[in-house]
Amino acid sequence: MERQEIEIFLTLAEELHFGRTAERVGVSQSRVSQTIARVERRIGAKLFERSSRRVTMTAIGEQLRDGIGPAQRRIEEEIAKATAAGRGITGTLRIGFSGAFTGHLLHSVAAVFARRHPGVDVQIRQVQISDPYGPLRAGDIDLQVTELPVAEADLTTGPVLLSQPRVLLMPSTHPFARRETLSVEDLAEATLLTVTRPVPAHWLDHHFPRQTPSGRPIPHGQAITHWEDALSLVLAGKGVTPVAAAGVRYYARPGLVFRPFGDAPRIEYAFIWPTDHETGRLRAFVGAALEHVRSLGGPTRALETLWESEGGA
Repeated sequence: MERQEIEIFLTLAEELHFGRTAERVGVSQSRVSQTIARVERRIGAKLFERSSRRVTMTAIGEQLRDGIGPAQRRIEEEIAKATAAGRGITGTLRIGFSGAFTGHLLHSVAAVFARRHPGVDVQIRQVQISDPYGPLRAGDIDLQVTELPVAEADLTTGPVLLSQPRVLLMPSTHPFARRETLSVEDLAEATLLTVTRPVPAHWLDHHFPRQTPSGRPIPHGQAITHWEDALSLVLAGKGVTPVAAAGVRYYARPGLVFRPFGDAPRIEYAFIWPTDHETGRLRAFVGAALEHVRSLGGPTRALETLWESEGGA
């Protein structure tokens, strides 16, 4: 099999969807279909079963995936190592995050990255939610995973790394806790915790709005500096706060309840870095992270796949 045939086959084996496979590989959907058909003719057996509603792998397809998948990853890692050696990718890379689950993903990426770039010392640390860009601008960190949107002229924003449903965190005694789902309009009936400045106004308006889509005012409560502040204030009944659905796994504890929104936009996360301080090791880490997320099923599924691979529920 040629390299692109292997890439298309392994991607389709992950996605089980011809359209998403074409998008990830960067070819047309018809090219994906033609490539798979050509490989199947060469092997003499079907690798996938297709219907109008779903795509599944055959037993032979699963055997081929399990056989060449690890070998392909080893080849890519060795190519990356050789490329890094040729480009001299070494030194220290300091990376920031604000939420526990983004930190979890970063450590997973760092493990993969270390195999390809052993000459880079990756240091990962948490940053205050109330000063999301300060450490980058001060030179304390080189790269950061943060919630979108970002509209800072001096910062570069990478592709979406994670995409999570938005849920509302509240005390178990809150009236909303009796509901299965919520609407953004319901925030007019709650006290919303917020974040202290210097968080940009457009970011606050997106995550901690002062009015609902229909124009109803949303009461604001105490401002927080660190995410841990929000947990203690919610437990104390001082307010509610939006959070990514992944927070359920990391922040669940007695007295806290998470309820999904039926109409709220997803929370998306991406890398950001100072435009005038982009380095080869930074680009290499971002590339490795995006590749790792794709291997875990993409921005919407990466965390679930990561938990499952580590034996999570």
